[in-house]
Amino acid sequence: MQHFVNDTDMIVSEAIDGFIRSAGAGRLARLAGDPSIKVVLRTDADRSKVALISGGGSGHEPSHAGFVGRGMLTAAVCGEIFASPSVEAVLAAIRAVTGTAGCLLIVKNYNGDRLNFGLAAEKARAEGLQVEMVIVADDIAIADAPRPRGVAGTLFVHKLAGHAAEAGKQLTAVKAIAEAAAARIQSLGIAISTCKIPGREMHDRLPEGQAELGLGIHGEPGIERIELPAAAEIARIMSARFRPLEAAHAPLAMLLNNLGGVPNLEMSVLTNDVLDCGIGKQTELLIGPAPLMTSLDMRGFSISVIPLDHDTRTALLAPTDAPAWPAARQPGDVTTISAGPIGAAAFPPSDDPAVRAAITAVAEAIVAAETELNRLDSRIGDGDTGTTMATAARMVLSTLDTLPLADPASLARALADRLALVMGGSSGVLMSIFAAAVGHRLSEGASLAAAFAGGLDRVEHYGGAREGDRTMLDAFRPAVRAMHEDGFAGAAAAARAGAEATATMTKSRAGRSSYLASADLAGVPDPGAVAVAIAFEAVAKGR
Repeated sequence: MQHFVNDTDMIVSEAIDGFIRSAGAGRLARLAGDPSIKVVLRTDADRSKVALISGGGSGHEPSHAGFVGRGMLTAAVCGEIFASPSVEAVLAAIRAVTGTAGCLLIVKNYNGDRLNFGLAAEKARAEGLQVEMVIVADDIAIADAPRPRGVAGTLFVHKLAGHAAEAGKQLTAVKAIAEAAAARIQSLGIAISTCKIPGREMHDRLPEGQAELGLGIHGEPGIERIELPAAAEIARIMSARFRPLEAAHAPLAMLLNNLGGVPNLEMSVLTNDVLDCGIGKQTELLIGPAPLMTSLDMRGFSISVIPLDHDTRTALLAPTDAPAWPAARQPGDVTTISAGPIGAAAFPPSDDPAVRAAITAVAEAIVAAETELNRLDSRIGDGDTGTTMATAARMVLSTLDTLPLADPASLARALADRLALVMGGSSGVLMSIFAAAVGHRLSEGASLAAAFAGGLDRVEHYGGAREGDRTMLDAFRPAVRAMHEDGFAGAAAAARAGAEATATMTKSRAGRSSYLASADLAGVPDPGAVAVAIAFEAVAKGR
């Protein structure tokens, strides 16, 4: 597994420096001195107020340094990856930020953190500093666990205690608020892969199609392995594991935490599904979805909830300049705004047997050629030209009775609307542009051939391709020129000749084939040009 690093032994120190620089000039600093002591702290801390310190192993970024700021932590102590910081590092942080109001340590319930932070607190007290410690044990994965782990719900404690400290409350009051919050938080995580630690061999214990429910934030196994269901079922399973809260319909704050490797697209799907479940329906404030307490690049996420009362709501909504804290928002329903008439709805349907026959012939010919066009495209593109065009053709066939067939200008505009709606890729946009421009020229009184020529002018203007660039224009332009003199019969012959000529062109200057070598293009006609020839031939055959 490859990583963007310089030296794995220096990765934490270098990452801290990069984070401090990105947080904004003058906002955060690190303690100087022994390089093994990695402490990030506020530059503007008011030592007359209670200081808040948290921390732990690195690899959980943006935790913990990302939550140093006004209204949250005063300092964060960073250990090596997944390793608790040393006693001396914690003690150095306490000394650096603790004033007359004292200091509160917020510690996740892992042995290393408890011991190192605890011993540092004792040493600081021996030096005459007021220091208290709160343990967060919010993981509910193991029922009746004697020592539940501290995971992402710890961030709620950072925010609530930070708000109290910023308001000038005394140490005893800040500690009480932190302890009360810690007792009410529940968290549960799930993942479909383990994390990858730079410089170490990676062992992925999870086979394809399985997930671990109730895992920790250091890559340790979950309490239960399950077959990976759909996102909605994952949300339902996890929601059902949360213990009954203070009231059946009590409002909640929810923190949705990306464990590091879930794409934003998937996190949004999960958010939608979680909000539709039991605890989601109680959620009044949502924090995230965002990577908040990660496990390097683990593909997983966690849910943390806390019941809301007036004080908790006020604290969570209070401003903070901690770089990584996302604003708490009230989740809403999905609203829609009318886009007005779509497609050909604005054009009254009418009939013209000759036009109907011509359109039907073209559409049926394109549908029949779907496989062959895909085969050609698979050799020089992504293999979907036939399907893209056949989809549009089927749409036209299915809606013939709704089209203004007796009004050529309106018909072209209606087809432009529908092609833009159902025909994917650049070809759909280009054909929609062509049809719209043809409709405009026809409304001005142009002949069909002149209108087609005007439509191709617009395609060239917006698409950038020209005749000779090995595109559909190499069949389309010759066909339109022939229409002026020889009608559709001449146009069909010219289109076919132009399409076949593209097979001899070994240089493309537009579209996906422009990225191919000459050897890949030789002997393969452009599928878009072939489709144009098929369309003109279908019309000519029916006349």
